[in-house]
Amino acid sequence: MTTSRDPDRLVLFTDAVVAIAITLLVLPLVDAVSESVAEHHTSVQVITENQPKIYTFLLSFVVIAQYWITHHRVFENVKAYNRPLTLVNLLWLLTIVVLPFPTEMLGAYSDDKFTALVYIGTILASSVCLSALTVMIHGNPEVGRDATGYTARNVLLAMIPTGLLVLAFVLASTVPGLTYTWLLLLFLSGPLGFLIRKRFPA
Repeated sequence: MTTSRDPDRLVLFTDAVVAIAITLLVLPLVDAVSESVAEHHTSVQVITENQPKIYTFLLSFVVIAQYWITHHRVFENVKAYNRPLTLVNLLWLLTIVVLPFPTEMLGAYSDDKFTALVYIGTILASSVCLSALTVMIHGNPEVGRDATGYTARNVLLAMIPTGLLVLAFVLASTVPGLTYTWLLLLFLSGPLGFLIRKRFPA
């Protein structure tokens, strides 16, 4: 059952939750300053001794920001929403809210394979939800303004990041030493999207 209610309320709620999650990422760095002061470290040591936490903060900030931009772009096409769309959106928000936890783990255990798999797995779950939202919106004329149905083009374009993250997860679990470096595979999203658009013109 699709409601004709304007989706702005759902979007505003989503934006608020994402804003809180992205803010929580920096709290471990704030705590690190207090810990350094208590241990009489210099201001330079605050940076040098917390580099893994700083790197993972920046990485997760970029991930959440990019996913929010994608979510915003996808929801620009929403004219109405239904219960399945709302539930999948809530699941996506769950993965975003959870991400600060594996981010903190990764900062503390940067070379641990299990931690890397938890981190990549969380991002993968988020990508699965976002891909599902994209397909639901573009495939349902009652939901999306410019819905063209469940075409091969729409489905494949929505699944590119998820497919690359599945590959990154498998490689991180089987190839020693590189762990979350496999997230660089996401840079292939653009070229793969170009090939799909060329193979399946609108």
